[in-house]
Amino acid sequence: MLATAFKEKVLSASEGPLRADGVSVLQVSLGYRCNLACRHCHVSGGPTRTESMDAATAGNVLRVLINNPIDTLDLTGGAPELNPHFRELVAGARRAGRTVIVRTNLSVFFEPGLEDTPGFLRDHGVEVIASLPCYLEDGVDRVRGSGTFAKCITALKQLNGLGYGKDNPDLRLHLVYNPAGAFLAPAQAELEATYRRELDSRFGITFSTLFAFINMPVGRFRDYLLRSGGFDHYLGKLSCAFNPQTLNGVMCRRLISVGWDGTLYDCDFNQMLGLTVTPRRSRSIESFDFAALSRRDIAVDDHCYGCTAGQGSS
Repeated sequence: MLATAFKEKVLSASEGPLRADGVSVLQVSLGYRCNLACRHCHVSGGPTRTESMDAATAGNVLRVLINNPIDTLDLTGGAPELNPHFRELVAGARRAGRTVIVRTNLSVFFEPGLEDTPGFLRDHGVEVIASLPCYLEDGVDRVRGSGTFAKCITALKQLNGLGYGKDNPDLRLHLVYNPAGAFLAPAQAELEATYRRELDSRFGITFSTLFAFINMPVGRFRDYLLRSGGFDHYLGKLSCAFNPQTLNGVMCRRLISVGWDGTLYDCDFNQMLGLTVTPRRSRSIESFDFAALSRRDIAVDDHCYGCTAGQGSS
C-alpha cells in the first residue's frame, strides 16, 4: 500500500500549497534529553541525548516572544524540565503576559531536583499537556518502562491537588493518547469519555481535555517501522485516511518550531527531518522575521499525513 505524495493531495484539495496563517505560537524544543526512551518518540529522546538549548538561544527566544505579537510559548523536548533554562523561560514569558504550555511526560517530576515542578507550574499558571498513552498500567509500562505508570498517576494526583484539571481556567491539564502501534487513534471524543471514566473510578483523577495523536512516521517510530518492514504499509494507511477538512487546523499554519540550537522549522516533525522554514533570511531565531514567517509556504513531505489522517492530529 503506497502513499500518494502529500503535496499532490494538498493541491487537489485546496487552491494552492499549504501556507502559514500568521504566527501565534512559538513551540520551542529545549533539547532531546529525556528521562524516558519511549518506543513511539518522534525525536528519539532519551537519557543519553546531549542536545540542549543554551542560555544565549533561550535569551533570543524570550526576545522574539516579547518583541512580536505571539500569544503562546509552547515548551517541549525531550523532557523540557531537564533543561537548565526551562524555568527562566517560563517566568520570562509569563511576566510578558504570554500563555505558556509545557509538554510533560509526568514521570520527570520524580527526577532529582525536580520534585517541586508541579508547584512551580501552578505558581506561574502554566498550561500542562501531559502524555499518558493509556489509562492502564500495562499499556504505559510496555511503551515507557516498568514503574512509569505509577509515577504518572502520582504526578496527576499532585496536579489535581494543586487545582489542575478542575474548574480553574488558568490551570488546565490536558492528556495525550498515542496508539501503541501502527494504527490510527480512535475517535477522540469517545476515547476522552473512556479516560475520564477509568481515571476517575480507579484513581479519582480529573483532567480538562484529551488529545488523541497519531504516531508520526519520524524518529524512533520510523526506525521501528523500517526494521519491521511496515513503513510503506503504515504510510499508505495514513494516505488513505487523508481528510482535507483538517488542513485549516494543522498546527504548522500558525506555529513556528524552534530547535534546541535556534534553527526554525514549520513543526517539530520537520525539525527531526531537517526541513527548515522556507524564508532563507529567517531560518534562525537570531534573524526571526515575523512578517515573512507569517505568510510563508510550509515545507511538507509524506510524514505530514500523520497530522491530516482521520480526525487529524494537531
